[in-house]
Amino acid sequence: MEVSYREEGVASAASSVAGRLVADGVPARLAGGDPTLWGEDAEAEAAVRLGWLTLPRSSRELLPALGELAARARAEGLTNVVLAGMGGSSLAAEVICATADVPLTVLDTTDPGQVRRALTDRLDSTVVVVASKSGSTVETDCHLRIYQRLFADAGLDPAGRVVVVTDPGSPLEQLAADGGHELVLAPPDVGGRYSALSAFGLVPAALAGADVAGLLDEAAEVLPLLSLDTGNPGLDLGAALGGAALAGRDKLLLEDQLSPIFGLPDWIEQLVAESTGKQGRGILPVVGADPNRSGDELVVAIESDVGDVRVDGPLGAQFLVWEYATAVAGLLLEVDPFDQPQVAESKENTTALLALPDLPTGAPAFTDGPVEVYGAATAKDLPGLFAELLHAVPGDGYLAIMAYLDRLAAFDAPVPEGADFEQMTDAWMMADPLTLRTLLALRTSRPVTFGWGPRFLHSTGQYHKGGPQNGVFLQITGVVTEDVAVPGRPYSLGRLQLAQALGDLAALETRGRPAVRLHLTDRAAGVARLLEAAQEA
Repeated sequence: MEVSYREEGVASAASSVAGRLVADGVPARLAGGDPTLWGEDAEAEAAVRLGWLTLPRSSRELLPALGELAARARAEGLTNVVLAGMGGSSLAAEVICATADVPLTVLDTTDPGQVRRALTDRLDSTVVVVASKSGSTVETDCHLRIYQRLFADAGLDPAGRVVVVTDPGSPLEQLAADGGHELVLAPPDVGGRYSALSAFGLVPAALAGADVAGLLDEAAEVLPLLSLDTGNPGLDLGAALGGAALAGRDKLLLEDQLSPIFGLPDWIEQLVAESTGKQGRGILPVVGADPNRSGDELVVAIESDVGDVRVDGPLGAQFLVWEYATAVAGLLLEVDPFDQPQVAESKENTTALLALPDLPTGAPAFTDGPVEVYGAATAKDLPGLFAELLHAVPGDGYLAIMAYLDRLAAFDAPVPEGADFEQMTDAWMMADPLTLRTLLALRTSRPVTFGWGPRFLHSTGQYHKGGPQNGVFLQITGVVTEDVAVPGRPYSLGRLQLAQALGDLAALETRGRPAVRLHLTDRAAGVARLLEAAQEA
């Protein structure tokens, strides 16, 4: 595992802060699990959140049981693995399976269309991994209830088709016992976003067919380096991230186009944003964007020379080194890298909204075809609104697009009958969910991020509300034509999805963050209009 600096300014800043860290004995103290590193206010949280440092060794105890679980599932024909989990309970497994090229369906959404598609996919051969650290994650609770009813209605015993991963003592542990489900307990001293090498990452990956023993071997190989003062990749990367941020380069552009590891930036995004975005400071990860080479960017490349920093190493080592580096960056920024104080606010807002007879959507400021616009805006059409939002982004800020839609099909574009190659290429390009982000990014020198709701609420949502006051927010919701009922709950997925969007919007507005909501009264036509307007802006 190696971290190398490709730019002199980064090398200088990193060297300076690394020297201070070494002088304070940070490498050995962090590797030894010293909870006092982040100050008195953070000590209590850190004391119960440093178990990730030993996972390369301790998680090996899971391997025999995981082998038996995977073999039993294959013997019973359960080859369609569905993972119901949010944030740290799903992102690592998604990266592991994508890199290993084994199929895994990740349900980290409340979008009825996306969930309904999963429900109709090979139910007879489906095993569902329900993963939640707290055991009370609302999205995961909904998915479990829906699948339990679906299995029962199909005459399939839910007991043998659900695997529960949770912390000891959580509501899910009792539910697993009551329902006769397979239960795998995760170590309680590991926070969700640091849990890649725990049961949360390993159980679904093992069921899907990934080599999880090899993943732990890769992490174990780099583990001894993390206590060293020199030749320590975690220290080198953490010093680069934190040193650059202290010097004003707090926009982290993640580049992985040439890497054999698939999807790692999405996992890094949650780890870094949720760990550092608090107390009005933080590091903003930007995934899939071309650098503008503005003064506040740091480009980190996974196994390529296109960035200011290059990070080489296999996936297991990458997980551990990025976790260590993020803990170091939090130390340098003087924030607690293990809490997430603003995440609960949007959840509480959602709960309060769901208790109302009707969701308070308000009246649109204006309507542009199939798109209703809510919020403070002086523009009269979408191109004008996009221009207005981009103009509102401060010189050190960013625009965040947050889409509460079907992340696997929202931007699908039909190919015209009899289309030529150029028309087909245009249609495929517009089907890229990041096309809207790309079109708007062409019109500004500031970063434009894209997050799928409610997935991003367990990731960049903390940074949006706890980080610097320099974000402008564009939220997208859509009409639900075919909803999904949630057994035992007084709401459907569609109602929950909209309540989550409105709850997060309220949390942003309470903090004075500029935000507007675009509601698509026809999803396909609405997306087409958004893309058209972004080109006109």
